[in-house]
Amino acid sequence: MKLPVTLHRPRLGPAEFNVIRPARTPDRALLLDADRYLNAYFDQEAAQLTAGLWALAASSPRSLIHLPIRPKGAAGAPAPGPRQRPLDLVLLHHSLQFAPSRWKELRARLGAGRAHTVDMPGPDPDAEIDGTAPHHREDRDVFRQHVHSETLFMTGSARTFRDGAALFADLARHGPHQVLAHPGTHYCRRLFSGSGREVHIEYAAPSAPTRHQAEA
Repeated sequence: MKLPVTLHRPRLGPAEFNVIRPARTPDRALLLDADRYLNAYFDQEAAQLTAGLWALAASSPRSLIHLPIRPKGAAGAPAPGPRQRPLDLVLLHHSLQFAPSRWKELRARLGAGRAHTVDMPGPDPDAEIDGTAPHHREDRDVFRQHVHSETLFMTGSARTFRDGAALFADLARHGPHQVLAHPGTHYCRRLFSGSGREVHIEYAAPSAPTRHQAEA
């Protein structure tokens, strides 16, 4: 699997950080903070890309993986209501020990970055997925969740990110068939956090306006 990305090396004081973004932000991807829940909507292309980013997070423990979808419009979901706010997404390994409170300052220093292509195996769409299980062995493989500076931070281990990659790959593989074969239904997956809210991830059909149309 070849994943085009942009590499950023911002500094905060003496410390340098490695931030990885997709080279192109998907048009139909939306993450909403809906009070008690977190709702996400992805079409097939966006789900495939996001699966690759989660797989990259599993193999890149020294990097912050940033999916900047907050200002980009909707993905087949209703417009955010008064108690819903769009969020970006950052994935980071727990060993990095990055404080989300520093993200706003770090994000402002990202710059243009450098184009790069990551060559890596894609997530196994037939893998056993247990996104609803909040705990694994010794409580090490569990997501920690924070919302800061309009961004959802998912902090976990390589195993949790591999599980997340398989979940998004499953959404991309089965979502289009479900919606096409059974009109009026939807296809979704759920992801639980050990210290946060459930993330409801729903396949969004490509009939919705693109990001550029929504912003016109």
